[in-house]
Amino acid sequence: MPAPPCASCHASRAALRRPRSGQALCGACFCAAFEAEVLHTVLAGRLLPPGAVVAVGASGGKDSTVLAHVLRALTPRLGISLQLVAVDEGIGGYRDAALAAVRRQAARWELPLTVVAYEDLFGGWTMDAVARSTAGSGRSRSCCTFCGVLRRRALEEGARRVGATHIVTGHNADDMAETVLMNFLRGDAGRLARGGGLGSPGEGGALPRCRPLQFASQKEVVLYAHFRRLDYFSEECVYAPEAFRGHARDLLKRLEAARPSAVLDLVHSAERLALAPAARPPRPGACSRCGALASRALCQACALLDGLNRGRPRLAIGKGRRGLDEEAMPGTPGDPARAPTSKAVPTF
Repeated sequence: MPAPPCASCHASRAALRRPRSGQALCGACFCAAFEAEVLHTVLAGRLLPPGAVVAVGASGGKDSTVLAHVLRALTPRLGISLQLVAVDEGIGGYRDAALAAVRRQAARWELPLTVVAYEDLFGGWTMDAVARSTAGSGRSRSCCTFCGVLRRRALEEGARRVGATHIVTGHNADDMAETVLMNFLRGDAGRLARGGGLGSPGEGGALPRCRPLQFASQKEVVLYAHFRRLDYFSEECVYAPEAFRGHARDLLKRLEAARPSAVLDLVHSAERLALAPAARPPRPGACSRCGALASRALCQACALLDGLNRGRPRLAIGKGRRGLDEEAMPGTPGDPARAPTSKAVPTF
């Protein structure tokens, strides 16, 4: 049976049906519609004002590749300038290939690229070193926890180095729905309350962040990359299979099979979530060690690094943080008796 005509241009044969709407479109019309929807998200949410210097978190994967490509196409209409910022986590046999893809993209699109490395920023720690440190502690499944926190800090540092005023990341609707599910399953009311919206406004001196692809499904991101013939790195991180996120992803796929709108329903539920006054987290303050925004005495990055440097990574996760917070009360960060002997916690 021949493909139906494109529902938009009526001139070409349809190449796909959009996963949610079922609309039959040719490749060119689908890509135009995808870009128009991202533009609407940016303009309606007032995410990137004219004149903004935007640091695009570039991992080499499909999401950040599609985001950079779309924003580059929309640059004249948005009046922004782009800088690619990549983070080298120090994952042998994985990150080098991904960074090679980022460098090819930067050269092809003629965009400036800056690479920041965990090893340089975090006192010599790489993700491979973190994995070795946590392997004997029963925390090997927490590699993604360490990496997510440190990568966020590294991206902030890279964005500041290039003079960016805003940071954008390639999180899509499926990513956000998984995060909502994970926070519900953990009973993490604080993160649920902060997880709505299209990003963060930049409290406490942090740069504003946003997610222009937040309403785009993973399937459509892949389709856009296919029709635009984008070059991206597609292998999964070697530490990802043991992450808790994988369980949320499997559950989400089953939910979506039964209810196709489940992904966006979860994303919108986080936007509308309101906590009772007694359950609202306290207003964030400043980390007693590095000055970054923090809801406790130590920010998450400093807490993780402190636990690693003491050879006790359990201290940095979950209930173990109580001990770190007590020791980080005013007067203790400079106590020589408590200073790590192996690697110093860097000051940002």
